[in-house]
Amino acid sequence: MGAFLEKPMTAKHNEHGEGNGLRFGVGSMQGWRCEMEDAYHAKTGLGERLEDWNYFAVFDGHAGDNVAKHCAANLLQGIISTTEFSNNDITRGIHAGFLQLDASMRDIPELASGMDKSGTTAVCAFISSQHLYVANCGDSRAVLCQHGQPRVNGSLAVSRALGDYDYKNVSELGQCEQLVSPEPEIFCRDRDPADEFLVLACDGVWDVMSNAELCQFVHSRFQLSDNLVEVANQVIDTCLHKGSRDNMSIIIIAFPGAPTPNEEAQRREEALEAHLRQRIQTILAEMSEIEYGELLKQLASEDIPDLPPGGGLHSKCSFIASVFKELNPKLADTCELGNY
Repeated sequence: MGAFLEKPMTAKHNEHGEGNGLRFGVGSMQGWRCEMEDAYHAKTGLGERLEDWNYFAVFDGHAGDNVAKHCAANLLQGIISTTEFSNNDITRGIHAGFLQLDASMRDIPELASGMDKSGTTAVCAFISSQHLYVANCGDSRAVLCQHGQPRVNGSLAVSRALGDYDYKNVSELGQCEQLVSPEPEIFCRDRDPADEFLVLACDGVWDVMSNAELCQFVHSRFQLSDNLVEVANQVIDTCLHKGSRDNMSIIIIAFPGAPTPNEEAQRREEALEAHLRQRIQTILAEMSEIEYGELLKQLASEDIPDLPPGGGLHSKCSFIASVFKELNPKLADTCELGNY
């Protein structure tokens, strides 16, 4: 888990879709880690009697990606196949599905032999026309936002995870009493017309952004664009510039009450970028050999109006870097994640 690259892998894996009145966008990036160990699953409409149900999940793997990938491929079916879920006891069905999947994975040969010691945290959401269920096992997190403020969130310590069988071998203890437990914490609430969006993300995001910061930032980006992939990518780029060293994956699910683009917000953003460009031009004119990191430090010391809430100057680093490269191509190679 501790190995890092010399520079981050910033290529994104994206997905988007819509159904049942919901839209979603996914952004996933390897970042500084030597391997990508995250996985996810996003699906609107679960088939047959569950066509009006939707499922979203993020899995943050560690010590390898096998358990995360297996859970991404199998947790949904494992949950909806339980007797409890079939009997419309959704909370018990989710709980049973987690425990049954964790038990069944012990029979995977490489896990059974101990050759593979991987595990994963998991956060998932089931959304029907009337209800929202969120299950969390580990330090990934879900946050529901109304009016740019978090209303429901869940985050459990990493002592809860799927897999990690080296820590689940005390025979006289029950499945949920081991050093690492697969038991999820489950939240249920009614849908509310004021619901704007739900965010599921791994700790690569939450390490550097609080619940409130992320909600404020996503809320502000919705006022500029209805492209959820674009918004998801802006979140993980901002987290990278804020110093996240982990893999990052995020799913943003927009409800009918989500903010929509408006001209006032777009004008503010245009004015912000015009101001930043003017300041960069002035600073470069005064100090023509200034490197990118020094430019960021200078901008960070200034009172710049209308920076994105929750993201601040970090969320404009990609724009600043593009202007710097345009105006000072000789020092373009100093733009590798300059710090301030």
